[in-house]
Amino acid sequence: MAKGNINVSVENIFPLIKKFLYSDHEIFLRELISNGTDATLKLKHLTSIGESKSEYGNPIIEVKIDKEGKKLHIIDQGLGMTADEVEKYINQVAFSGAEEFLDQYKDSAKDSGIIGHFGLGFYSAFMVAEKVEIITKSHKEGTTAAHWTCDGSPEFTLEPHDKADRGTEIILHIAEDSTEFLEEARISSLLYKYNKFMPIPIKFGTKDVNDPNHKPETTTDAEGKETTEPQKKITVDNIINNPNPAWTKQPTELENEDYTNFYRELYPAQHEDPLFHIHLNVDYPFNLTGILYFPKMSQDMAMQKDKIQLYQNQVYVTDNVEGIVPEFLTMLRGVIDSPDIPLNVSRSYLQADGAVKKISSYITRKVADKLKSLFNNNREEFEAKWNDIKIVIEYGMLSEDKFFDKADAFALYPTVDGKYYTYEELFNAIKAKQTDKDGKLVILYTSNQDEQHSYIEAAKDKGYEVLLLDSPIVSHLMQKLESTKENITFSRVDADSVDKLIAKDETVISKLDDDQTKALDALLKDVIPSEKFMVQLEPMDSNATPFMITQPEFMRRMKEMQASGGGGGMQMFGNMPEMYNLVVNTNSDLVNEILNTEAKDKQAHLITQSLDLARLSQGLLKGKELSDFIKRSYELLK
Repeated sequence: MAKGNINVSVENIFPLIKKFLYSDHEIFLRELISNGTDATLKLKHLTSIGESKSEYGNPIIEVKIDKEGKKLHIIDQGLGMTADEVEKYINQVAFSGAEEFLDQYKDSAKDSGIIGHFGLGFYSAFMVAEKVEIITKSHKEGTTAAHWTCDGSPEFTLEPHDKADRGTEIILHIAEDSTEFLEEARISSLLYKYNKFMPIPIKFGTKDVNDPNHKPETTTDAEGKETTEPQKKITVDNIINNPNPAWTKQPTELENEDYTNFYRELYPAQHEDPLFHIHLNVDYPFNLTGILYFPKMSQDMAMQKDKIQLYQNQVYVTDNVEGIVPEFLTMLRGVIDSPDIPLNVSRSYLQADGAVKKISSYITRKVADKLKSLFNNNREEFEAKWNDIKIVIEYGMLSEDKFFDKADAFALYPTVDGKYYTYEELFNAIKAKQTDKDGKLVILYTSNQDEQHSYIEAAKDKGYEVLLLDSPIVSHLMQKLESTKENITFSRVDADSVDKLIAKDETVISKLDDDQTKALDALLKDVIPSEKFMVQLEPMDSNATPFMITQPEFMRRMKEMQASGGGGGMQMFGNMPEMYNLVVNTNSDLVNEILNTEAKDKQAHLITQSLDLARLSQGLLKGKELSDFIKRSYELLK
């Protein structure tokens, strides 16, 4: 038996490992299983190139709990280690066996899928164990098995062992403060979280299943009663992972159903299937595979429970993909797997690196190309899905200039009548009627078809096209479009009277002379609260609405942008009180009646009732004022 001290560069590194190396103690199981997977893949490679005479077979990794003995076993059937290799790889913390292996076989092992994170990962075991044993036998012929033991101090023992089969068994003597890792449910949840798609089958106990070779017999007695014998059960290994997930396959190997089934495997709690998927597969200038799914999106951008999962060679790393995936695509779901994403020693945090920017750009381009392809190949289906995906696309247009440029080809602008335009199509459709006297194209829209119905109808009567733009970030998008596209402006249908929404060189003559106009203005201002409404007298068509409430586009939009996260100079608008314009049609018969009514109380009554009707149409009449309006209206019916 050999004894010695682990060669470390600082005195007693284990407390540091236990406290600081890993952000979460549960990571130990991922690291140890990754090492077992690594050892198995190394053996597979060596046998494939003839450098190992060992029979590869069908190796598995087994996780076993010994609750009575307070031990956790992780067993692999990989290439194992000699005593010298244990001395070299385990006792010298700063050295990585994977690094040496990859250096030695760098050409042939390039595409072998080796994880390559042996080294410090092993020592994560001491976060939960008071003692760790390694029992290992090398695949090399004529070697003796080795037994390494360490109690968490720099001291270790190394002696021969009678283990007959190749591979490595790690035995963790679980510490008193970590007994949760002796619970089957806890280990099961960790295996599901971190190891669900690792490339080597992982066994965790056994399970009873129906015997596929047994067909229950049915017998009939003398009275004709049928009896079927019980289904025979057999005990099989409980393999907890899927070693060949969809993203590791070529798109040509998969059908749409395969993608949907994999989505259900990723997110079993989801009841709705994804709208469509994007298969990522690139090997230059970096390695990246994965599948991204567009789920049905809600209007609430904060409602996102299921996230994109990041893997490295099928080892789960995190669901925090900030920096790798452009921010607007974090609303998607799916998997990204790349060995080229630089992580820290614990594989928990992304490190700043130029490759990450390239990966992010590639994903953006790939998503844009997919959306364009879907639009071109089946526009009708794309239009049907628009409401479910528009937030992602609009957010992308706002946050990524390259995506904004590409989105011109597939971003849609729906109308209240159910038509869908690309920007170019919209421009050509409305430029004749909706260009104002200064040559600016005015794009009319509504954010709520029901609340703004009367304004929409007035605009449609003029032959104008009205868009339905109702996403929570559309104010920001319009601002960007106005600053990017040439000579255009967006205006909500209730931003002004219909005659002024798109200013033309047309003049409407007022039926009132100057004195009558002044008298009307005074009457209105006596009754209408000036702190809420700015009265504007305008000559319009005599059949147009007598009283109309509008809100200037600029002011309202700035307030909306502030409410949805506008920042910067828009904050001042968010704190400003609500102010509205009250547009009064001087050519209306009702306005003429108000002016010519001699009784002051009746004038006030007509003005108040007309104002409340205008407020009601905009959803501004609430509380006591609404109750009073209803009461007055009933009185008129008597």
